[in-house]
Amino acid sequence: MIIQRRLSIGPVNERIALVQWAEGDSYKPPALLVHGTAFVADVWDEVARNLASTYTVYALDRRGHGDSHKPAMNLYHFQDYAEDVCRVIEALDLRDIYGIGHSAGATDLLLAARLLPGRFSRLFVMEPTVMDPRKARDASAGLSEWARSAVQGVLRRQAEFDSFDAAFRRYRAAPAFVDWTETSLWAYVRHGFARLENGRVRLRCTPELESAILRPIFEAMEQVYAGDARGNPFAWLAEIDCSVRVATAEKSWPIYKEMASRAVSLIPRASEWKFNGIGHCVAQEAPQLLFHALQDFDGRGGISA
Repeated sequence: MIIQRRLSIGPVNERIALVQWAEGDSYKPPALLVHGTAFVADVWDEVARNLASTYTVYALDRRGHGDSHKPAMNLYHFQDYAEDVCRVIEALDLRDIYGIGHSAGATDLLLAARLLPGRFSRLFVMEPTVMDPRKARDASAGLSEWARSAVQGVLRRQAEFDSFDAAFRRYRAAPAFVDWTETSLWAYVRHGFARLENGRVRLRCTPELESAILRPIFEAMEQVYAGDARGNPFAWLAEIDCSVRVATAEKSWPIYKEMASRAVSLIPRASEWKFNGIGHCVAQEAPQLLFHALQDFDGRGGISA
């Protein structure tokens, strides 16, 4: 039987919330799952329950998301997220980790692997957010009009609904979520929204937060990310010391495939994988398909289905 537990590390103002899936009490090596922008740990549920036959599975709410802390708007750089992953790994003393990440959450894992060499056995990353620092553009030029519009457009997103049911109906009709499984979408609604005192529900990752989170992502997409006082960490990808599989999805945007290609060109031990007939959110659209891809990349003789 799979047992699900909720954990957290750190004080309230630096809290990282986690979900753990485990089968029985026997030791199993860890798998660490990191979601993409605007989502929560629970959207991994269907994949995690399959993985729990062979791994003790952990998924975290990234900063600004779910039950994790919501720092100031200038503290959502790539290195901030990578350091959060490192905090989780060190607090739980995780070793021999199978890291599995999606989109910007995949980037968190890639950078954490460089910060904590030797902790990961392998990384399976789906369409990570990556710039190629060897081909950086003039950062003073800033974002394109299209990217600025996308970052600002998030501020118009509806943040409150009458109920969880109302939120579910709205998201079920949205093109970005129409292919999600029922289980994944309910997981997002139940844990991505908070109930208010008046009975309504509100996004935990508010439009204002998501806009702040998206700006560095679009800067990386457009090759103009300069980072903060710590600099640009993307050169770190050349120092990753474990095997990495970089996956793309046939129906996702071309820029995701371009960024995956950048990752492959930078990472020493990278291989490629393609999901046919699927969009950007593979784990939520086709969890069994992802599980089989994870089996293929598993170095322990396969994962039991």
